Amino acid sequence: MIRTATHGLVAAVILATLTVATAASHAAVGHRATIKAKPVATGLNGPSGFTFAPSGVIWYLERGTGEVHTLDPRTGTNHRVFTINGVNGDGERGALGIALSPRWPTKKVVYVYVTRNGGGHLQNQLVRFTVSGGTGRGLKVLLTSPASADPYHNGGRILFGPDHKLYVMIGDGHNSTNAQDRSDNFRGKILRLDPDGTGAKGNPFGSRIWSYGHRNSFGFAFDPVTHRLWETENGPECTDEINLIVKGGNFGWGPKETCSVPKPGGTNNSGPKPRRGPKWFTASTIGITGAAFCQGCEIRSLRGQLVFGDVDTGSVRAIHLNAARTGFSSKARVIATGLAGVHSVEVSPTGRIFFSGPSGIYRLVSG
Repeated sequence: MIRTATHGLVAAVILATLTVATAASHAAVGHRATIKAKPVATGLNGPSGFTFAPSGVIWYLERGTGEVHTLDPRTGTNHRVFTINGVNGDGERGALGIALSPRWPTKKVVYVYVTRNGGGHLQNQLVRFTVSGGTGRGLKVLLTSPASADPYHNGGRILFGPDHKLYVMIGDGHNSTNAQDRSDNFRGKILRLDPDGTGAKGNPFGSRIWSYGHRNSFGFAFDPVTHRLWETENGPECTDEINLIVKGGNFGWGPKETCSVPKPGGTNNSGPKPRRGPKWFTASTIGITGAAFCQGCEIRSLRGQLVFGDVDTGSVRAIHLNAARTGFSSKARVIATGLAGVHSVEVSPTGRIFFSGPSGIYRLVSG
C-alpha cells in the first residue's frame, strides 16, 4: 500500500519549516517528573542520522547534501569532516544512517548508508571512509542495492552490534514483493555484515541477510541487558510496529499485506511460516522512527524502558519491557510532544537520550 504524501520521512520535509518548541515541549505523566527536549544544536540542515564517538562527540549526517559533521555538545563546535557526492535527498532518500567502527578511535572508519546516483542509476549504498586529522578520505562502496523509482522505503538504519557486526536495514523499495525475495535482493531485509561489507559468519541463509519480511525501518537498537535486537517499522495505513528481531526470522511483510483486519496479522501474512508478529503495534500509523534503551540513563522515570519517536505527531514515547525482556508490560506513553518530527533516537556514552529532528539535535532532560 502507498503511504499518503505526509507519511514517513517525507513528512519531515514538510515539517522542516516548523520551529521545535523546545523548553515548552513536554508531557507530564501522572506523578512522574516532567520531561523536556533541550536543544543541543539548532539551525542544522536535515540531521536525520547521527551517532556518538566514545568521547561523546556527535557524528551526524545532512540527509540531502551528504555532508558528514562532528558536533561537540559541550562546546557547540561543529566541523564538516567529509562530503559524500552524488547524494539524492528526495522524499525518504539521502544520507540516512551512520556508524563508527567499534574499534574507534584506534580504527577511525566511518560507515554511512546513503542514496546516490551511480552509473546512471539511483542506488542505496553502504559506504565507508577513513578519518585523519579531522578530515575524511578514501570513500569506498561496500554494498549496493537498487533504489526504487519513487523516493520512498529506503530504510537506512545502520548499527554495530555487541558482536561487532554491522547491521543494516534496507527498505522494500515501495514494492512489498521484495521483502519475501531471499535471493540477491536485499530490499525489505536486515543485513548482518562484517566490517568489509561481506556477509558475516553464522548468518542463516549463507548470505548477508539476517531477517526478512520488513517494510521500511528508521530505527533499531540492541537491548543492553540481553543483547537482543529491537526494530521499529513503518506500516502502510495501519500497523506501525516494534519487532523483536530473530536470526532468520520472517516478519511477514509481503504481497499479501492488507489493512482490512484490525490486527497485525493483516500486514504480517506473507511468506513461509513461522511468521513473526510485532511485540507492539499501532492501529493507525504514526511514522515510527528511532529507538534507544534508557538503561541507567539520567531520567529516573525512563530507566529500563525503550524510547522511540515518530515524524507524524512529533512525539517521543516510552514503553516498559516485561520481566523476561521479550515483550512489553505496559502501553506506550508520550513523554515529549510538540516537536517538529523525530527522526533518530540515540544514547550517548554517558547514558543520556538524544534525538534529531528536521533542523536540530536535542536531549531529553527532567525539568
